[in-house]
Amino acid sequence: MSEQAHTSIGSILDSVDEAAEQQGEVSVGQIVESIGHRAFGPLIAVPAMLVLSPLGAIPTLPTILALAVAIFAVQVAVGRDYLWLPTTLSERSVNASRAHQAVKRLRPTTETLDRWFDQRLTILCKTIGTRIAAACCLLLCLTVPPLELVPFAAALPMAAIAMFGIAIALRDGMLLLLAYALMAATLFFLLKTTN
Repeated sequence: MSEQAHTSIGSILDSVDEAAEQQGEVSVGQIVESIGHRAFGPLIAVPAMLVLSPLGAIPTLPTILALAVAIFAVQVAVGRDYLWLPTTLSERSVNASRAHQAVKRLRPTTETLDRWFDQRLTILCKTIGTRIAAACCLLLCLTVPPLELVPFAAALPMAAIAMFGIAIALRDGMLLLLAYALMAATLFFLLKTTN
């Protein structure tokens, strides 16, 4: 996989907002197209951040979005350059007004992220670091369906996935290290809830 381009999280949300503006519903495929196929960081950050918004309360949506992230993560982990999404997942859609509300609620957070995090320990965000992060995201995606049985618990792995995506998008190795720590906390929580 080629090196990821640096981008801002605010510009990612702008892309989602613009895709939602075009019609009454916005599909996963439209969001992917608006962000761009090669931008792995944004492509995993946006679905994960949507789960952290009020949209995360919609039954089965966290699992559907985790599936989208997993499909991207597998492809990046094996070094694929072009990211593919199956039609059944690509056609899943959400009401445009809900998408606008989610973007509006996330915007203050993303503005803070864009201001605070940028290009530290970039060596951790090179190709091999991105592939390792993708494998970690895949592992986190597997925890979402069982955690969805506990109210709002699926937000924990999706927060870690969002952090991985933001770290890769902003090429911030320090944030990537925090994502690994949050992943460890998620796995610990999952072990505690299943025992």
